[in-house]
Amino acid sequence: MKILLIEDEPELQKSIEQYLEMEGNIVEISPDFHHAQEKISIYDYDCILIDITLPNGSGLDLLKEIKLKKSKAGIIIISAKHSLDDKVNGLDLGADDYLPKPFHLSELNSRIKALIRRKSFDGNLEISINEIKILPNERRVLIHNQDIILTSKEYDLLLYFISNKNRVVSKSALAEHLWGDNSDRLDNFDFIYNHVKNLRKKLLEKKCEDYLQTIYGIGYNFKTQE
Repeated sequence: MKILLIEDEPELQKSIEQYLEMEGNIVEISPDFHHAQEKISIYDYDCILIDITLPNGSGLDLLKEIKLKKSKAGIIIISAKHSLDDKVNGLDLGADDYLPKPFHLSELNSRIKALIRRKSFDGNLEISINEIKILPNERRVLIHNQDIILTSKEYDLLLYFISNKNRVVSKSALAEHLWGDNSDRLDNFDFIYNHVKNLRKKLLEKKCEDYLQTIYGIGYNFKTQE
């Protein structure tokens, strides 16, 4: 999962980043309003965490810009402000959740997972596509009810394909989703091919249908009819 954290407190930044990365996510940081503006104008995210009070601007104004962009990202406001007006304004502007500081990192993580389930998988704790079953809370995948061992990147790749099933996904979108900002420094997308190849091989070894179609020169399509 690719997450943007818009937060200006360095210690809180670090603790959230480390915790969410240990949970297998890619976390990018924006410490102020203008940096966050640039990020949301260029990149796509699964979830955006926004503090209301930021250097050079308001998180609520960023929320408006995200909604104007028609982003599909889930949005959680994390703020030390406790007024009812801030919460109501944030939710009215399109935020999906509001978590006041201070909070436990485990609660933030649970809310992110629940939000992604609601937005991408109708809130299901279990995602089933024909013979494929995914248990997101456990980062576990079963094929024909048998466990399949995937690397962290292979798991993220499979989940991304399934959340975008029957749609063509470009190699650049996959690179950005799996590597975040670091994808800009890559010379080519050979690593995407290798991860897809390894994922497909593991799925086929478990007698899974070959849903992955290569769209030459563009990317891939996880083609399935449930």
